[in-house]
Amino acid sequence: MDIAAEFVSATLNAFEANKRLADRAVEQVPDDKLHTALDANTNSIAVIMKHVAGNLISRWTDFLTTDGEKPWRNRDDEFVDSFRSRAELLEAWERGWACLMEALKNLKPADLGKTVMIRGEPHSVPLALERSLGHTCYHVGQIVQVARIHAGEKWNTLTIPRGGSEQFNKANWGPAGKSHS
Repeated sequence: MDIAAEFVSATLNAFEANKRLADRAVEQVPDDKLHTALDANTNSIAVIMKHVAGNLISRWTDFLTTDGEKPWRNRDDEFVDSFRSRAELLEAWERGWACLMEALKNLKPADLGKTVMIRGEPHSVPLALERSLGHTCYHVGQIVQVARIHAGEKWNTLTIPRGGSEQFNKANWGPAGKSHS
């Protein structure tokens, strides 16, 4: 087994799974609610998505050769909702994710032995991958939680419904006693 290739593949899989969660959550939110923060001290879904996109573009543009905090990045602006439409928001979101996916798909196993910089601090490539994944997952969780609140009774669960674990396990793995007794 090529551990480096498996690690990159697993990281890519985790990013893709989290993007699907966020996308499925955002689909359930009315356009106006995308721009509504829960209170004055939190960010709207649109702002969180803008920040994630900006972070991904900065970190993953020329990932192996330039500092992950690009001089052209305006992080503070990422926390200002400037989107006029859902389409504009989703275009920025997809641009960030495309940058990440392209960089991950181009990583070679030998690249895992390299060092990259983030804000002038050296990171091994595996550490930079995990740092980005952790940061992104943190914000995907926020998006899902806020979307769940905004969708209210119209929410369609993204995972196994509450109280549905036993039924899910039986449907997917058979009767108790196999791998989940």
